[in-house]
Amino acid sequence: MTNVLTALSTSLDGFIAGAGDTREQPLGVGGDRLFTWFFDGDTPSRHAPGFNMSAVSAKFFDEGVERVGAAITGRRTYDISDAWGGSGPMPGIPLFVVTHQVPDTVPAGDPPYTFVTDGFERAVLQATDAAAGKDVFLQGASIVQQCLRAGLMDELIISLVPVVLGDGVRLLDGLDPGSVELEIVGVLDAPGVTHLTYRVMK
Repeated sequence: MTNVLTALSTSLDGFIAGAGDTREQPLGVGGDRLFTWFFDGDTPSRHAPGFNMSAVSAKFFDEGVERVGAAITGRRTYDISDAWGGSGPMPGIPLFVVTHQVPDTVPAGDPPYTFVTDGFERAVLQATDAAAGKDVFLQGASIVQQCLRAGLMDELIISLVPVVLGDGVRLLDGLDPGSVELEIVGVLDAPGVTHLTYRVMK
């Protein structure tokens, strides 16, 4: 069964990027500190060349990647990431970009990006179909928040890093009090990070 989920590195104060995130500095001020666990070990990822993590984190990361069959992102994340150069946030995985207008120039990719102009709910349907029984990965705070509000999200995976950013892009900003109920289903302690898995109660 396909689950709609996100898996993001997050600071203790709830940010997935620092202040002032731009195309030139996509992680914002200090945001690179959220990803030191990708490079602080001696176990290479099977799916991300250049990532050398602790053995615990590498297993967690690779098993997560293997679950995903399609991804969804918003236009702001797409622009700030410079369209990932055509490779998407997860190379080889179909990417659906929720936007009001298709960009004039789109980098070539395999598979090519799909731009969805009739809302995130339509993107979830298309991505679920493309995932062919695997999971759908959400990239970016806005898409996560929209899917939570609409009751379309199944799982929230937080890789909690012992860093305080103070400002930036907050993952769970703007949600109404009591609108989201979570059940913790997994806690995995690793060097420099704690991987937390929550089920979204519906």
